[in-house]
Amino acid sequence: MNAIATVAPPTLAVPRFAALPPLALYVHVPWCLKKCPYCDFNSHEARGDVPEAAYVDALIADLELALPSIWGRRVVSVFVGGGTPSLFSAAAIDRLLSGVRARVPLAPDAEITLEANPGTFEREKFAGYRGAGVNRLSLGIQSFDPTNLAALGRVHDADEARRAADAALSLFDSVNFDLMYALPRQTVAGAEADLEAALAFAPAHLSFYHLTLEPNTLFHRYPPPLPDDDTAADIEDAVHARLEAAGYRHYETSAYARPGRECRHNLNYWRFGDYLGIGAGAHSKLSFADRIERQVRHKQPKQYLDQVAAGAPLQEEGTVAREDIGFEFMLNALRLTEGVPSTLFAERTGHPLALVQRGLAVAEARGLIERDPAAIRPTELGRRFLNDLQALFLADAGKPS
Repeated sequence: MNAIATVAPPTLAVPRFAALPPLALYVHVPWCLKKCPYCDFNSHEARGDVPEAAYVDALIADLELALPSIWGRRVVSVFVGGGTPSLFSAAAIDRLLSGVRARVPLAPDAEITLEANPGTFEREKFAGYRGAGVNRLSLGIQSFDPTNLAALGRVHDADEARRAADAALSLFDSVNFDLMYALPRQTVAGAEADLEAALAFAPAHLSFYHLTLEPNTLFHRYPPPLPDDDTAADIEDAVHARLEAAGYRHYETSAYARPGRECRHNLNYWRFGDYLGIGAGAHSKLSFADRIERQVRHKQPKQYLDQVAAGAPLQEEGTVAREDIGFEFMLNALRLTEGVPSTLFAERTGHPLALVQRGLAVAEARGLIERDPAAIRPTELGRRFLNDLQALFLADAGKPS
């Protein structure tokens, strides 16, 4: 998530919205069984019992404190992420979702996702999540290959991954598998075999992430032997071709879905919708009549619990400045293979598309986007060099040093 910008100078125009964007709710559960060596998320290894009841109380209190900023707005999706939310009991998730329903109007067809780890799989518990109202399960498998799972430091083995996948698909109508490629010592043939294992289950949605060495992770300090750039690119091409042949649409940088089974919660992010984030370290983006605000909750679980009890869960908040809004919009929208309607920029930022005209012109001249009166979309070249494309919309891009 980008750093929160300061308030725009008063001489600059303020946003004007014809209507506020759709609103989603993100709920962060910060604990996991074991910190993976590649993970840079706000997750903390559980030592002993996690304070499940106290944390659910805090989440509900956090939501209540946020109500004035979202009053009257319908929530179109809920995503319970982490960490490992499936560490929590079905009763805790039921109480959490009941608390959400009692405080905000949920859309009748709201997508409600919960992330789960195969290492925490219990069929009765997963069935309890379904009974609580979770209608989409995102299963953090990462690989079906025992060697890959060991190299990634995962707490589950290949058999547990398969059992959890079978159970998830029998209990939920909508299931996502999180998978990774370009793993330590992985070959193209190895990646293809791993993908075939996933496709045998025919999930509606697959998230396929390129393993990267993020700062402040064990892998960054002690890099494993990763495939070279050419092999990684060959793996990516092979994955893409096989998934397309299997009927999956590559609709977003790291996501593939059967037609009509895209993750609606994530689409709201990429289309620059609004989201309220509750829980330790959660981020929010909220639009108001004259501004867009970003918020960050306190990151450490104990500090978060203490600050919610004090009625002050926010660690940071600020208004997104006019000169940053173009980059923030394009950072999200250009992840989508089909791009976005040209009118969406004004609808979601409150500013005219002319605000990003320079970046659009440069990107088009370099063959990184294609646009017409109806849409702006990345080209195949733009998707391959997405970071370079997004950087064209930074406030200082193209200025002399």
